[in-house]
Amino acid sequence: MSTSVADNLAQVSKEIDRMCRHTGAPVAQPRLIAVSKMQPEDRVIEALEAGHRVFGENRVQEAQGRWLPLKERFPDIELHLIGSLQSNKAGDAVALFDVIHSLDRIKLADALKKEMDAQGRNLPVYIQVNTGREEQKGGASLEDLPGLVDHARKIGLNVVGLMVIPPVDDDPTLHFALLKKLAARHGLKGLSMGMSGDFALAAAMGATDVRVGTAIFGNRS
Repeated sequence: MSTSVADNLAQVSKEIDRMCRHTGAPVAQPRLIAVSKMQPEDRVIEALEAGHRVFGENRVQEAQGRWLPLKERFPDIELHLIGSLQSNKAGDAVALFDVIHSLDRIKLADALKKEMDAQGRNLPVYIQVNTGREEQKGGASLEDLPGLVDHARKIGLNVVGLMVIPPVDDDPTLHFALLKKLAARHGLKGLSMGMSGDFALAAAMGATDVRVGTAIFGNRS
């Protein structure tokens, strides 16, 4: 990995493209979400100055402090919320972010819909799935997923796909394949999967969005 954020962005994009071409992946190159959580301001600015505009954050409050002023300088920024979201923060999330990746329960679906209606926004939403059945991790269980998809659609949320964060010690291939199968079952095309250690694999398996942090910015402070 280079010390240059711009070089890292180029290298990650090149690796994604190479893997997609090598495997004949059936979808276009996925959207690269640069995960900027807890990264120093100068690294984020370097990514912006290199022309990158799609970023991911885990926490609403941290994102507000960073991105509200930056959006004035770079109005075409696209922000993705990739971390867990409390229902009482739904209003702030809807106001700041452009895509939500972490819908995982009916209460949150209702809160997001209420806030989108109030603010006149219709954000694309991914449902996070806990494919590894990890108690400490967010995401809908496999058993709860059908009901959540149906409810979100019934109330009018723009559900575009599914998201997964595989267990650290598991082979991500199994989880990516399962997510793809679940998405197809529910008629969803979006697959938010893949991080710094496995983004190329995710791209080869059909990811539409990859969330890459340290491979772009280096280790977090």
